Order: sequence, then structure tokens, then C-alpha cells
Amino acid sequence: MRMIDIIEKKRDGNELTKEEISFFVKGASNDSLPDYQISALLMAIYINGMTDYELEILTSEMAESGEVKRWDNVDGLTCDKHSTGGVGDKTSLIVVPIAASLGVKVVKMSGKGLGHTGGTVDKLEAIKGFCTVLTPEKLTENVKKVGAVMIGQSGNLAPADKRLYAIRDVTGTVSSIPLIASSIMSKKIASGSKCIVLDVKCGSGAFMKTPERAYELAEKMVEIGRRKNRKMSAVVTDMDIPLGYAIGNSLEVIEAVNVLKGGQKGDLYDICIELAAHMLMLSLGLPLEECRKKAVMAVESGSAYEKLKEIVSAQGGDVSYLEDTEMFERSENVYEIRAKQSGYIGYMNCEGIGNTSVILGAGRSKKDQAIDHSAGIILCKKTGDEVTEGEVIAKLYTNQADNIALAAELFESSIDITNTRPEKKPLIYSVIE
Repeated sequence: MRMIDIIEKKRDGNELTKEEISFFVKGASNDSLPDYQISALLMAIYINGMTDYELEILTSEMAESGEVKRWDNVDGLTCDKHSTGGVGDKTSLIVVPIAASLGVKVVKMSGKGLGHTGGTVDKLEAIKGFCTVLTPEKLTENVKKVGAVMIGQSGNLAPADKRLYAIRDVTGTVSSIPLIASSIMSKKIASGSKCIVLDVKCGSGAFMKTPERAYELAEKMVEIGRRKNRKMSAVVTDMDIPLGYAIGNSLEVIEAVNVLKGGQKGDLYDICIELAAHMLMLSLGLPLEECRKKAVMAVESGSAYEKLKEIVSAQGGDVSYLEDTEMFERSENVYEIRAKQSGYIGYMNCEGIGNTSVILGAGRSKKDQAIDHSAGIILCKKTGDEVTEGEVIAKLYTNQADNIALAAELFESSIDITNTRPEKKPLIYSVIE
């Protein structure tokens, strides 16, 4: 079999066979195929798309290119939740303990942040002592005893995806829906959970800029999961506005703790209740409305907060940081962004705000770059809020004083103050089950 023939076949818009897709994925995994041939096929897929059959085979081959985890020795169905990435998205820190406190076995595998989107692993590592790498034995023990684990992705989980993603990143093919769907779902399938809840973001801070594109991606991923005998649910949510008020690792952990203690309502709380309810529905087979009520009660009773402490303690973390969030390290410099005129916050460019946090040190622009867990942004006003000239609309936190001017300039250019209040957008656009 020759790679050139496979490239030409897809270039001409024809469907690839299982053998051809398998040849491609294995060649990407074992480095027998050069980058330029992989790039050519990725671009052909970007232009011509893939059939559902091709997408199922591609995802399966990528999932099976490395370790495939099994949870047969854990009672009940294991559940995972995945977000396609956004700004201020700390939902996993809230959703996982809610679901686990209600009897769901949660195996949450996450990555580190890159670019304007944050990573759950970085947030967890802001908690002193928290270990995101567990031995297989400890992993299983925690799922059985605690009911949940939150860990980084295994080094051998869908290795083909790592090479393909690296090439997509430099060839203009990142936004291909089939390639995004196979990338996400190959890792979810390899991680072994039988129930998967997807939070598919749309807006200025997401890969999918419109609800229509986000729905298309969600639909593809749900179909892949269905074909692989997974229980699936996808919620298309807004990312035109940062989620919650904190952006940055320690700051987001603190906000998540406030939500679990019942001290903060709003967009972050609402989305977390919805996602947790879908995890309960898939795992326990209960009606969705009943699951929403159970999720609310888990927060109001304090059981979800106690479960977060149990998860953190079981993975070596110091729970005193959750009991007294003043213990988190604070940045040396705090810079206030003030409104230049009176009016309303008419628009927030989420990507620009996320990149502001990267300049402050809270994120990374390249893989394995060190980050500052204390850096970030606290929003005082969000889209739709009324402001007066000179009022503080955000606070920038950083230990890199030389970067404040650049960060402030980018943040201010990402905010638009208008004379009229903007029309409110829905927080949840659609749900696919």
C-alpha cells in the first residue's frame, strides 16, 4: 500500500477503506510516514471532509494506537466529562465532585492549557501537593474508594493523535470538524469510560465560533460515541463571555470552591448543574429534571464540597488550601483596568482576554512552558453590565511587572463599551443525547 495513493483518493473526494485509514494511523504512530505526506492527507480531509464510516474507523484506529483502559473491576458505569476549551472554564473542579458525591464513578482525564484556553491539570496543580499522575493500582483504588479521580492524560493514550495534532497545528487544519471530533473522541474512548458528557463551546473564546458549527461538531462526536457503544450527551454552551469571574489557575480554584460552598451563583453555577445532571442521567438512568434537583442539593447540602476535599486528599493535595483559600500564593502586582467611558459592556473578545492571562503568566504559548499559578484576571464586570467612567472593570494579577502594560493594552482592546445594553445570549444553545 502506498501513501500517495491514499492521498490522491481523498484529494478526489472518495471514501477511504478501513485498511487505508489503518495504514495512515500506524504510519503516523511509528513515524514511518513523513510529515509532508501526513500534512497532505490532513489537508485533503480538511477540504473534502469524511463520511461517518471513515470517521468511526479513524477514531477507533487512533484510540487503539496506544493503551486502552478498562474499568471492568469497578462497580457501575464510569463517566467522563470533556470540554472543548474556553476562558475561565473551571467546570471540572465543580462538576466532578457533584457527580461523585451522588454515586457516579468519575474518571476525569485532562490536559494542560495551551494558548488562550486553560487546562484542568494546571488548575489542580495549583493546589499544594496535588498529584495528577497516579499508578494504575492507585487510580483504580481511588475510583473504588473515593468515587472519582482527576488526572493528566497518560503518556501512551492515543499516541497517534499527538503527532497528528502537532502537524495540524502548523498546517492550518486545526478547525476541521472530522479531525477535531476524532482527536477528542479517540482519547475519550481510550480512557475507557462508558458514559461521556461533552461541553462543546462556541463563540469568540472557542474553536467553533458559531452555534451551528458547534452543534455540527457535537453531533459528530455523539455519533462516534454511539457507534462505539458509549452513552453520550453533548451540551453546546456559550463562550463569547468568560465563564465565571476568575481566569488563571489559583484564582479559578478559589472560585470553584466558592461555588461548591454555595456562595456564588450565575453562569458558572448554572452550566455546572446542567453538566452534572447529564452525568447523573447517563450513569444512573434517572430523568434529567430529577438529576438537576439532585445536583443542586449536592451543592446546597455541602456534600459536593466535602467530596472535592476527599478527592484532593486522596491525590496528595493539602485540603487546608480549600478550607482557607487565603493560603494560595498571591501575585506581587495587581493592576486595575478602569472604564474609559460610561455605558455598558457591549462585547468581550474571549480569546483576547485569554491571551491577556497568558501574557500575565497564567498560561503558556508553547508546550511545556512554565506557568505562574498565582497570575490571572478577576473580572469585575461582564458583557451586559452597566459601568461608569473610571470604575474598575477588571484586575490583572502578575509577578511579571514588565508585562503589565502589554497585558493591559490587550485586555482593553478586547472590551467594547457601548451606549446601549446588548441583547443577552443564551448560556446553553442546544443539547444532543
